[in-house]
Amino acid sequence: MSKGVVLVADDDNAIRTVLNQALKRAGFDVRVTSNFNTLLQWVSNGEGDCVVSDVIMPDSDAFEVLPKIQNLRPELPVILISAQNTFMTALKAQEAGAYEYLPKPFDLDELTNIAQRAIAEPKDNRPAQSIEDYNQNMPLVGRSAAMQDIYRSIARLMHSDLPVLLSGETGTGKRLTARVLHDFGNRKLNPFVAVNLATLPDEFIESELFGHQSEAGALEFGRIRNADGGTLYLDEVNELPLAAQSRLLRVLLEGEFTPLGSALPLRVDVRIIASTTKNMTELIANGRFREDLYYRLNVVPIKLPALKDRMEDVPDLARHFLKISQSEGAQSRHLEADAMSVLKDHFWPGNIRELENLIRRICILYPQETITATIIRTEIKNSGYFKQGLEAASNTGFQNIRAATEYFVMRYFEEYSNDLPPEGVYQRFLQEFEYPLISNTLAACNGNQIKAAKILGLNRNTLRKKIQSHGIRIIRTAK
Repeated sequence: MSKGVVLVADDDNAIRTVLNQALKRAGFDVRVTSNFNTLLQWVSNGEGDCVVSDVIMPDSDAFEVLPKIQNLRPELPVILISAQNTFMTALKAQEAGAYEYLPKPFDLDELTNIAQRAIAEPKDNRPAQSIEDYNQNMPLVGRSAAMQDIYRSIARLMHSDLPVLLSGETGTGKRLTARVLHDFGNRKLNPFVAVNLATLPDEFIESELFGHQSEAGALEFGRIRNADGGTLYLDEVNELPLAAQSRLLRVLLEGEFTPLGSALPLRVDVRIIASTTKNMTELIANGRFREDLYYRLNVVPIKLPALKDRMEDVPDLARHFLKISQSEGAQSRHLEADAMSVLKDHFWPGNIRELENLIRRICILYPQETITATIIRTEIKNSGYFKQGLEAASNTGFQNIRAATEYFVMRYFEEYSNDLPPEGVYQRFLQEFEYPLISNTLAACNGNQIKAAKILGLNRNTLRKKIQSHGIRIIRTAK
């Protein structure tokens, strides 16, 4: 027995064939077309229980066609697929009323499962809502698979008031993600109030958040009251003292709180988005964070990937930061191919923030239009713990490796303590030191793996495996 009829629209013959075969194997009847005109004709004739359509085709695009489908058959679920894997595509798909959006390449089993769910449980008929055009300053950048999941989560959550807990290393874009959830949501016309709890002394946090009544009787509103109707973003929520945790729990449970020194509770309508770089379950086990509050904050968890886990996004991010610098008054610049290769080979312990700071610094310090590989290498070596650790190593003539390593570790803990995982520090350090050691040795040997293996004291097969596991690019220069 057929599970239903799926209408497939895609101008790529190979994709039509693959979708046709996969959907039929899953038990659906399938009709395929290469244009929107035929698709609209089928829909107007009452054919199909679900639509799977590419976003861009020669005769139109899905964001123009989708309203027509909704006018003809508002109950018909539409699944959009696209090779334009950007935040704006996911956002527009959600806003236009698509049942689901899948970036190409996608998992066929996931698509067939979504189609089955869409037919069994038709989407709500929610009218499409307009969005602001962020094309000039796109808030989130990246086409990697890791970012696609983030985009889809954000698109689903924008018009929700559910609490969200963002996790990830320092510099991965947690504050920006919170801002996007607010700016594209139904609270966008109301305040977005951000508080970095790590920067506030413990004794001031309660007053800062909840406000207080002065000795003269005047009521000083806190951040929560200032965010009424909008969004409160609590950065490093793990730093919240236990007393303040109890007060915040009341806000989440009852929508009210009492300012310090006051007997009059205040009602508040606020969406809370929190973020952390810590292992929250470990803090709960140690009695430093309330378990009930954690589960109230962690209704929807989003883990932002480290930049080293989405290195294919580095070119797009670098060009994005160059455009931002240009919009702020810097002259137009571009990265030469070798410079981009150096960026893609760096480990980025400071994540996106480190990359952004690097590009901005270069745009200020270097007047030339073309950013070369030499400039990139110089600025990477002149920044952060790399420069200080290298100086410590060179001061010993590279003879006392233990002392140099201790200096590296000390500087790392001072500057990047928030990035450290609760366990597995050995593997973290091993990866960070092994990567530049092998990469720089290969560069010094002009890509000659036999020579590099001899210098490193490694078997050639071992070196080859390490090059592959670290994703090290071998660059050979002409002599």
